[in-house]
Amino acid sequence: MAEQTVAAQRGAIQEILMFLGVHSLFSSMLGLLDTTSRWWWIPNWLPSWSPTSQKQLMCAEERMLRGIETHFSKQYIPISHGNRLWTLSFMNNSTEDKTPVVLLHGFGGGVGLWAQNLEALSQHHPVYALDLLGFGQSSRPKFSTDAQAAEDEFVDSVEQWRTKVGLEAMILLGHNLGGYLAASYAIKYPDRVKHIVLVEPWGFAEHPDTPEQDRPISVWITALGAILSPLNPLSGLRLVGPLGLTLVRTLRPDFKRKFSSMFSDNTVSEYIYHLNVQTPSGETAFKNMSIPYGGAKRPMLQRIQMIHPDIPITVVYGSRSSIDGNSGYTIKEMRPNSHVEIITIRGAGHYVYADHPEDFNHRVVQVCDQMD
Repeated sequence: MAEQTVAAQRGAIQEILMFLGVHSLFSSMLGLLDTTSRWWWIPNWLPSWSPTSQKQLMCAEERMLRGIETHFSKQYIPISHGNRLWTLSFMNNSTEDKTPVVLLHGFGGGVGLWAQNLEALSQHHPVYALDLLGFGQSSRPKFSTDAQAAEDEFVDSVEQWRTKVGLEAMILLGHNLGGYLAASYAIKYPDRVKHIVLVEPWGFAEHPDTPEQDRPISVWITALGAILSPLNPLSGLRLVGPLGLTLVRTLRPDFKRKFSSMFSDNTVSEYIYHLNVQTPSGETAFKNMSIPYGGAKRPMLQRIQMIHPDIPITVVYGSRSSIDGNSGYTIKEMRPNSHVEIITIRGAGHYVYADHPEDFNHRVVQVCDQMD
Protein backbone atom coordinates (compact mmCIF):
# COMPACT_ATOMS: atom_id res chain seq x y z
CA MET A 1 0.00 0.00 0.00
CA ALA A 2 2.83 2.39 0.90
CA GLU A 3 4.51 1.69 -2.44
CA GLN A 4 1.26 2.44 -4.27
CA THR A 5 0.93 5.72 -2.40
CA VAL A 6 4.46 6.76 -3.30
CA ALA A 7 3.85 5.82 -6.92
CA ALA A 8 0.66 7.88 -6.99
CA GLN A 9 2.46 10.86 -5.50
CA ARG A 10 5.26 10.53 -8.04
CA GLY A 11 2.76 10.41 -10.87
CA ALA A 12 1.04 13.55 -9.66
CA ILE A 13 4.37 15.32 -9.17
CA GLN A 14 5.42 14.35 -12.68
CA GLU A 15 2.26 15.86 -14.15
CA ILE A 16 2.86 19.13 -12.30
CA LEU A 17 6.49 19.27 -13.41
CA MET A 18 5.47 18.66 -17.02
CA PHE A 19 3.15 21.64 -16.82
CA LEU A 20 5.87 23.77 -15.29
CA GLY A 21 8.19 22.88 -18.14
CA VAL A 22 10.86 21.40 -15.89
CA HIS A 23 10.27 17.71 -16.53
CA SER A 24 13.99 17.22 -17.15
CA LEU A 25 14.53 17.84 -13.43
CA PHE A 26 12.07 15.15 -12.42
CA SER A 27 14.55 12.32 -11.81
CA SER A 28 16.93 14.38 -9.72
CA MET A 29 14.07 15.81 -7.65
CA LEU A 30 12.76 12.32 -6.92
CA GLY A 31 16.15 11.38 -5.53
CA LEU A 32 16.01 14.35 -3.21
CA LEU A 33 12.45 13.59 -2.10
CA ASP A 34 13.25 9.93 -1.47
CA THR A 35 16.20 10.75 0.78
CA THR A 36 14.48 13.48 2.77
CA SER A 37 10.76 12.80 3.04
CA ARG A 38 10.55 15.40 5.77
CA TRP A 39 10.81 18.01 2.99
CA TRP A 40 7.06 17.59 2.54
CA TRP A 41 6.53 19.24 5.90
CA ILE A 42 8.45 22.43 5.14
CA PRO A 43 5.36 24.49 4.21
CA ASN A 44 3.87 23.80 7.63
CA TRP A 45 6.68 25.43 9.58
CA LEU A 46 8.40 27.71 7.08
CA PRO A 47 7.76 31.40 7.91
CA SER A 48 5.87 33.36 5.25
CA TRP A 49 8.30 35.19 3.03
CA SER A 50 6.08 35.96 0.07
CA PRO A 51 5.95 39.69 -0.72
CA THR A 52 2.23 40.16 -0.14
CA SER A 53 -0.28 41.65 2.27
CA GLN A 54 -4.00 42.30 2.55
CA LYS A 55 -3.38 45.86 1.35
CA GLN A 56 -1.50 44.63 -1.72
CA LEU A 57 -4.36 42.26 -2.53
CA MET A 58 -6.82 45.13 -2.18
CA CYS A 59 -4.77 47.33 -4.50
CA ALA A 60 -4.41 44.51 -7.03
CA GLU A 61 -8.18 44.04 -7.05
CA GLU A 62 -8.74 47.77 -7.51
CA ARG A 63 -6.52 47.68 -10.57
CA MET A 64 -8.53 44.76 -11.93
CA LEU A 65 -11.76 46.73 -11.58
CA ARG A 66 -10.55 50.17 -12.67
CA GLY A 67 -11.98 49.82 -16.18
CA ILE A 68 -15.57 49.38 -14.97
CA GLU A 69 -17.50 52.59 -15.59
CA THR A 70 -20.83 51.50 -14.09
CA HIS A 71 -21.37 52.58 -10.49
CA PHE A 72 -21.03 49.79 -7.96
CA SER A 73 -20.48 49.45 -4.23
CA LYS A 74 -17.91 47.43 -2.28
CA GLN A 75 -18.39 46.25 1.27
CA TYR A 76 -17.80 43.50 3.79
CA ILE A 77 -20.94 41.57 4.71
CA PRO A 78 -20.68 40.20 8.28
CA ILE A 79 -21.64 36.57 8.88
CA SER A 80 -21.25 34.25 11.88
CA HIS A 81 -18.17 33.77 14.05
CA GLY A 82 -16.85 37.22 13.21
CA ASN A 83 -16.27 36.33 9.56
CA ARG A 84 -16.93 38.67 6.65
CA LEU A 85 -17.54 38.16 2.94
CA TRP A 86 -16.15 40.78 0.56
CA THR A 87 -18.91 41.81 -1.85
CA LEU A 88 -19.35 43.88 -5.01
CA SER A 89 -22.90 45.10 -5.71
CA PHE A 90 -24.23 46.40 -9.04
CA MET A 91 -27.74 47.85 -8.99
CA ASN A 92 -29.68 50.49 -10.90
CA ASN A 93 -33.28 51.64 -11.17
CA SER A 94 -33.94 49.79 -14.42
CA THR A 95 -33.08 46.39 -12.96
CA GLU A 96 -34.41 46.66 -9.41
CA ASP A 97 -37.42 44.42 -10.17
CA LYS A 98 -35.29 41.68 -11.75
CA THR A 99 -33.95 38.59 -10.00
CA PRO A 100 -30.39 39.27 -8.82
CA VAL A 101 -27.51 37.26 -10.24
CA VAL A 102 -24.95 36.11 -7.65
CA LEU A 103 -21.50 35.19 -8.96
CA LEU A 104 -19.44 32.53 -7.16
CA HIS A 105 -15.84 32.28 -8.37
CA GLY A 106 -13.77 29.13 -8.69
CA PHE A 107 -10.82 27.70 -6.80
CA GLY A 108 -8.01 30.23 -6.40
CA GLY A 109 -10.20 33.02 -7.76
CA GLY A 110 -11.81 36.23 -6.57
CA VAL A 111 -14.28 38.91 -7.60
CA GLY A 112 -11.73 40.69 -9.78
CA LEU A 113 -11.71 37.86 -12.32
CA TRP A 114 -15.28 38.84 -13.30
CA ALA A 115 -13.97 42.20 -14.55
CA GLN A 116 -15.12 41.58 -18.13
CA ASN A 117 -18.58 40.39 -17.09
CA LEU A 118 -19.86 42.56 -14.24
CA GLU A 119 -20.78 45.63 -16.24
CA ALA A 120 -22.50 43.76 -19.08
CA LEU A 121 -24.53 41.51 -16.80
CA SER A 122 -25.54 44.39 -14.52
CA GLN A 123 -27.27 46.17 -17.40
CA HIS A 124 -29.98 43.54 -17.23
CA HIS A 125 -30.06 42.28 -13.64
CA PRO A 126 -28.76 43.31 -10.23
CA VAL A 127 -25.40 41.59 -9.85
CA TYR A 128 -23.52 40.57 -6.73
CA ALA A 129 -20.05 39.07 -6.74
CA LEU A 130 -18.52 37.81 -3.51
CA ASP A 131 -15.22 36.35 -2.49
CA LEU A 132 -16.02 32.92 -1.11
CA LEU A 133 -15.20 32.28 2.52
CA GLY A 134 -11.50 31.49 2.73
CA PHE A 135 -10.63 33.23 -0.55
CA GLY A 136 -9.89 36.73 -1.82
CA GLN A 137 -10.56 39.55 0.62
CA SER A 138 -13.07 37.53 2.62
CA SER A 139 -12.23 36.11 6.03
CA ARG A 140 -9.93 33.10 6.02
CA PRO A 141 -11.02 30.92 8.96
CA LYS A 142 -9.99 27.38 9.75
CA PHE A 143 -12.42 24.97 8.07
CA SER A 144 -13.33 21.49 9.21
CA THR A 145 -11.08 18.76 7.83
CA ASP A 146 -14.15 16.67 7.03
CA ALA A 147 -15.26 17.01 3.40
CA GLN A 148 -18.99 17.25 4.10
CA ALA A 149 -18.52 19.64 7.02
CA ALA A 150 -16.25 21.90 4.96
CA GLU A 151 -18.79 21.94 2.12
CA ASP A 152 -21.53 22.85 4.60
CA GLU A 153 -19.42 25.71 5.95
CA PHE A 154 -19.06 27.14 2.45
CA VAL A 155 -22.77 26.76 1.71
CA ASP A 156 -23.97 28.13 5.04
CA SER A 157 -21.72 31.17 4.65
CA VAL A 158 -23.50 31.95 1.37
CA GLU A 159 -26.89 31.58 3.07
CA GLN A 160 -25.85 33.87 5.91
CA TRP A 161 -24.60 36.35 3.32
CA ARG A 162 -27.94 36.19 1.46
CA THR A 163 -29.85 36.86 4.68
CA LYS A 164 -27.71 39.86 5.57
CA VAL A 165 -27.94 41.33 2.06
CA GLY A 166 -31.71 40.81 2.10
CA LEU A 167 -32.24 38.79 -1.09
CA GLU A 168 -35.42 36.73 -1.31
CA ALA A 169 -34.25 34.57 -4.20
CA MET A 170 -31.38 34.61 -6.67
CA ILE A 171 -29.87 33.18 -9.80
CA LEU A 172 -26.67 31.44 -8.71
CA LEU A 173 -23.86 31.44 -11.27
CA GLY A 174 -20.80 29.49 -10.20
CA HIS A 175 -17.54 28.71 -11.97
CA ASN A 176 -15.46 25.66 -11.09
CA LEU A 177 -15.68 25.24 -7.27
CA GLY A 178 -18.36 27.94 -7.30
CA GLY A 179 -20.54 25.73 -9.50
CA TYR A 180 -20.20 22.84 -7.09
CA LEU A 181 -21.19 25.08 -4.18
CA ALA A 182 -24.10 26.59 -6.14
CA ALA A 183 -25.54 23.11 -6.66
CA SER A 184 -24.95 22.18 -3.02
CA TYR A 185 -26.65 25.42 -1.92
CA ALA A 186 -29.68 24.67 -4.12
CA ILE A 187 -30.06 21.26 -2.47
CA LYS A 188 -30.06 22.76 1.02
CA TYR A 189 -31.94 26.01 0.33
CA PRO A 190 -34.19 25.36 -2.69
CA ASP A 191 -36.61 28.20 -1.92
CA ARG A 192 -33.84 30.74 -2.40
CA VAL A 193 -32.75 29.64 -5.88
CA LYS A 194 -34.57 30.51 -9.11
CA HIS A 195 -31.94 29.19 -11.50
CA ILE A 196 -28.48 27.62 -11.36
CA VAL A 197 -25.85 28.42 -13.99
CA LEU A 198 -22.94 25.99 -13.75
CA VAL A 199 -19.89 27.32 -15.59
CA GLU A 200 -17.27 24.63 -16.14
CA PRO A 201 -18.27 23.09 -12.79
CA TRP A 202 -15.81 21.14 -10.67
CA GLY A 203 -16.60 18.04 -8.65
CA PHE A 204 -19.55 16.57 -10.55
CA ALA A 205 -18.14 13.45 -12.21
CA GLU A 206 -17.75 10.38 -10.00
CA HIS A 207 -14.55 9.18 -11.65
CA PRO A 208 -12.63 12.10 -13.18
CA ASP A 209 -10.20 11.22 -15.92
CA THR A 210 -6.51 10.86 -15.15
CA PRO A 211 -4.62 13.84 -16.64
CA GLU A 212 -2.99 13.29 -20.01
CA GLN A 213 0.32 14.69 -21.14
CA ASP A 214 -1.11 16.20 -24.32
CA ARG A 215 -3.67 18.28 -22.41
CA PRO A 216 -1.65 21.00 -20.65
CA ILE A 217 -4.69 22.87 -19.39
CA SER A 218 -5.92 19.66 -17.79
CA VAL A 219 -2.58 19.29 -16.06
CA TRP A 220 -2.97 22.75 -14.52
CA ILE A 221 -6.48 22.10 -13.31
CA THR A 222 -5.77 18.65 -11.92
CA ALA A 223 -2.55 19.84 -10.34
CA LEU A 224 -4.61 22.24 -8.25
CA GLY A 225 -6.64 19.34 -6.92
CA ALA A 226 -3.82 16.83 -6.49
CA ILE A 227 -3.62 15.61 -2.94
CA LEU A 228 0.05 15.67 -2.07
CA SER A 229 -0.54 15.47 1.67
CA PRO A 230 0.36 17.40 3.69
CA LEU A 231 0.90 20.00 0.94
CA ASN A 232 -1.91 22.27 -0.13
CA PRO A 233 -2.48 22.57 -3.89
CA LEU A 234 -0.69 25.93 -4.16
CA SER A 235 1.92 25.47 -1.45
CA GLY A 236 4.66 25.69 -4.04
CA LEU A 237 3.64 29.22 -4.95
CA ARG A 238 4.15 30.31 -1.36
CA LEU A 239 7.24 28.17 -0.87
CA VAL A 240 9.22 29.98 -3.58
CA GLY A 241 8.59 33.31 -1.84
CA PRO A 242 9.71 36.33 -3.92
CA LEU A 243 9.87 34.18 -7.06
CA GLY A 244 6.13 33.46 -6.89
CA LEU A 245 4.98 36.42 -8.95
CA THR A 246 7.51 35.64 -11.68
CA LEU A 247 6.31 32.04 -11.57
CA VAL A 248 2.70 33.07 -12.21
CA ARG A 249 3.71 35.38 -15.06
CA THR A 250 5.89 32.72 -16.66
CA LEU A 251 3.65 29.69 -16.25
CA ARG A 252 0.32 31.32 -17.00
CA PRO A 253 0.84 33.96 -19.73
CA ASP A 254 -2.62 33.02 -21.00
CA PHE A 255 -4.23 34.98 -18.15
CA LYS A 256 -2.69 38.16 -19.54
CA ARG A 257 -4.09 37.33 -22.98
CA LYS A 258 -7.54 36.64 -21.60
CA PHE A 259 -7.77 40.20 -20.27
CA SER A 260 -5.76 41.89 -23.04
CA SER A 261 -8.72 44.10 -23.96
CA MET A 262 -8.51 45.66 -20.49
CA PHE A 263 -4.84 45.49 -19.53
CA SER A 264 -1.52 45.55 -21.34
CA ASP A 265 0.57 45.03 -18.20
CA ASN A 266 0.78 42.33 -15.52
CA THR A 267 -2.32 43.41 -13.62
CA VAL A 268 -4.02 40.01 -13.84
CA SER A 269 -0.93 38.00 -12.87
CA GLU A 270 -0.35 40.23 -9.86
CA TYR A 271 -3.96 39.85 -8.75
CA ILE A 272 -3.85 36.06 -9.07
CA TYR A 273 -0.57 35.99 -7.18
CA HIS A 274 -1.83 38.06 -4.23
CA LEU A 275 -5.06 36.01 -4.12
CA ASN A 276 -3.17 32.80 -3.62
CA VAL A 277 -0.24 33.56 -1.34
CA GLN A 278 -2.38 34.70 1.57
CA THR A 279 -3.39 32.29 4.35
CA PRO A 280 -4.55 29.12 2.52
CA SER A 281 -7.90 28.81 4.29
CA GLY A 282 -10.29 28.01 1.44
CA GLU A 283 -7.48 26.23 -0.36
CA THR A 284 -7.08 23.82 2.55
CA ALA A 285 -10.84 23.22 2.61
CA PHE A 286 -10.76 22.50 -1.12
CA LYS A 287 -7.94 20.01 -0.60
CA ASN A 288 -9.92 18.24 2.11
CA MET A 289 -12.93 18.06 -0.22
CA SER A 290 -10.84 16.58 -3.07
CA ILE A 291 -9.41 13.27 -4.16
CA PRO A 292 -6.18 12.83 -6.18
CA TYR A 293 -6.30 14.39 -9.66
CA GLY A 294 -8.85 16.97 -8.61
CA GLY A 295 -12.18 15.17 -8.27
CA ALA A 296 -14.56 15.60 -5.35
CA LYS A 297 -14.82 13.20 -2.44
CA ARG A 298 -18.56 13.81 -2.60
CA PRO A 299 -19.33 13.95 -6.35
CA MET A 300 -22.28 16.18 -7.11
CA LEU A 301 -23.79 13.80 -9.67
CA GLN A 302 -24.56 11.45 -6.79
CA ARG A 303 -26.84 14.15 -5.37
CA ILE A 304 -28.02 16.11 -8.39
CA GLN A 305 -31.50 14.56 -8.20
CA MET A 306 -31.89 16.13 -4.77
CA ILE A 307 -32.15 19.55 -6.44
CA HIS A 308 -35.84 20.49 -6.66
CA PRO A 309 -37.18 19.61 -10.13
CA ASP A 310 -38.62 23.13 -10.55
CA ILE A 311 -35.15 24.72 -10.37
CA PRO A 312 -33.77 25.11 -13.91
CA ILE A 313 -30.11 24.31 -14.53
CA THR A 314 -27.92 25.72 -17.26
CA VAL A 315 -24.46 24.23 -17.83
CA VAL A 316 -21.87 26.30 -19.70
CA TYR A 317 -18.72 24.79 -21.17
CA GLY A 318 -15.89 26.02 -23.35
CA SER A 319 -15.40 23.95 -26.51
CA ARG A 320 -11.63 23.86 -25.91
CA SER A 321 -11.80 23.06 -22.22
CA SER A 322 -10.42 19.88 -20.73
CA ILE A 323 -13.26 19.71 -18.20
CA ASP A 324 -15.45 16.68 -18.86
CA GLY A 325 -18.56 18.08 -20.53
CA ASN A 326 -20.36 14.75 -20.17
CA SER A 327 -21.53 15.78 -16.70
CA GLY A 328 -23.91 18.30 -18.28
CA TYR A 329 -25.53 15.63 -20.42
CA THR A 330 -25.69 13.30 -17.43
CA ILE A 331 -27.55 15.98 -15.49
CA LYS A 332 -29.98 16.30 -18.39
CA GLU A 333 -30.58 12.54 -18.43
CA MET A 334 -31.06 12.42 -14.67
CA ARG A 335 -33.61 15.27 -14.69
CA PRO A 336 -35.94 14.33 -17.58
CA ASN A 337 -38.82 16.39 -16.22
CA SER A 338 -36.78 19.49 -15.41
CA HIS A 339 -35.29 22.27 -17.51
CA VAL A 340 -31.63 21.55 -18.24
CA GLU A 341 -29.82 23.52 -20.93
CA ILE A 342 -26.27 22.95 -22.10
CA ILE A 343 -24.37 25.82 -23.70
CA THR A 344 -21.01 25.50 -25.41
CA ILE A 345 -18.95 28.62 -26.06
CA ARG A 346 -16.90 27.98 -29.17
CA GLY A 347 -13.16 28.53 -28.86
CA ALA A 348 -13.25 29.02 -25.10
CA GLY A 349 -11.32 27.05 -22.50
CA HIS A 350 -11.93 26.46 -18.81
CA TYR A 351 -12.05 30.20 -18.04
CA VAL A 352 -14.86 30.58 -20.52
CA TYR A 353 -16.10 33.87 -19.04
CA ALA A 354 -12.70 35.47 -19.72
CA ASP A 355 -11.81 33.67 -22.96
CA HIS A 356 -14.88 34.94 -24.83
CA PRO A 357 -16.57 37.41 -22.49
CA GLU A 358 -18.93 38.98 -25.03
CA ASP A 359 -20.37 35.63 -26.10
CA PHE A 360 -20.50 34.43 -22.51
CA ASN A 361 -22.24 37.59 -21.28
CA HIS A 362 -24.78 37.46 -24.11
CA ARG A 363 -25.68 33.84 -23.43
CA VAL A 364 -25.93 34.35 -19.67
CA VAL A 365 -28.18 37.40 -20.11
CA GLN A 366 -30.46 35.32 -22.36
CA VAL A 367 -30.66 32.58 -19.74
CA CYS A 368 -31.35 35.01 -16.89
CA ASP A 369 -33.98 36.95 -18.83
CA GLN A 370 -35.96 33.74 -19.23
CA MET A 371 -36.44 33.71 -15.46
CA ASP A 372 -38.22 37.08 -15.29
